[in-house]
Amino acid sequence: MHYASPLWVEIQTRYLREHLSRPYTTWTSLQGIDSSYSTYFDRVIDQTGRHSDKLNHLAIEILAEAAEDDLIMFLDGDAFPIADPMPLIDDALARAPLVAVRRPENAGDPQPHPSFCVTSARTWRELGGDWSQGYRWVNAEGRRVSDVGGNLLRKLELTNTPWVDVLRSNRKELDPVFFGIYGDTVYHHGAGFRGLTNLTRYHASLAPKPRPLPATPIVRELRRRRDWRRRRAWDRDTKARLTRLSQGVIAKIQQGDSAWLAEFM
Repeated sequence: MHYASPLWVEIQTRYLREHLSRPYTTWTSLQGIDSSYSTYFDRVIDQTGRHSDKLNHLAIEILAEAAEDDLIMFLDGDAFPIADPMPLIDDALARAPLVAVRRPENAGDPQPHPSFCVTSARTWRELGGDWSQGYRWVNAEGRRVSDVGGNLLRKLELTNTPWVDVLRSNRKELDPVFFGIYGDTVYHHGAGFRGLTNLTRYHASLAPKPRPLPATPIVRELRRRRDWRRRRAWDRDTKARLTRLSQGVIAKIQQGDSAWLAEFM
C-alpha cells in the first residue's frame, strides 16, 4: 500500500518485475496519491483508515477472487524483493503455511510483520487473518506492547499454526532497525511514508533517561526542565540523522542499478 507520496511506486513495481519469477497480480491502495499512478498496478482499491485496517480490507478484496491455492504476498509500500523471492517462499511454505518477516531487532518484536508475508488464500481464510494490533507481549525492555501483526501472532498461537520467520541479514548496518534486508531477498526501508515523526521502540530505548530527582523543589524542577530539553535535543538530532541516511539511500535506489546494495551486503 502507498500513502500520501508516490515515491516508492515506480521503485517497488520495477523490482517486482525484475525479480518475481511467476505470474502475479498487484493489488494496492493509493490514498492521497494522484490517480495517474494507478497505471503501475493491476488493481487499485479505494481505502482509508489505519495501516492494519487497509491491509485487512485489501485481503478481503483479494479473497473474493482468489482460488484456495493462490498465494497472497503482503508487502509494505517501501518494501520490495532484491532477488527472486520464490525459492525462499517455496522452501518456507514446504515447512509451514505462512512465512513473514520478523523484527526482533525492534526491542524483541515476535510477530509477523507485513513488510513481507506470504501465505495461501486457504490459510488466510482458515486463520481469519488479521493484521490489527491488540494482542500484547512483553518486549525486550520489559514493557507490555502491541503493534501491527499482534492479532495475527495470537491467531497463529491459538490454532497451533507454525510459521517461518525471515530475519534481518544485513552484513553492514546504517541503522539496526531501518534500511533492512531480510533473508537476503527483501528490502524494507522503514518509515518510508510517515517519516520519522515517531521513533521505533528500539530507538526510543536509546534516549537519555531522566536523572534521579533531588528533594529540594526548586532544584527538582530545574532538573526536570534540563532533562526535558536534553531529551528533546536527542529526539531532534536522532531524527535528523536518520532522515539524512534515508534520503541518501533513496537517492541511490532511484539511480536504477543495484550498486546501492553494497551499503548493506
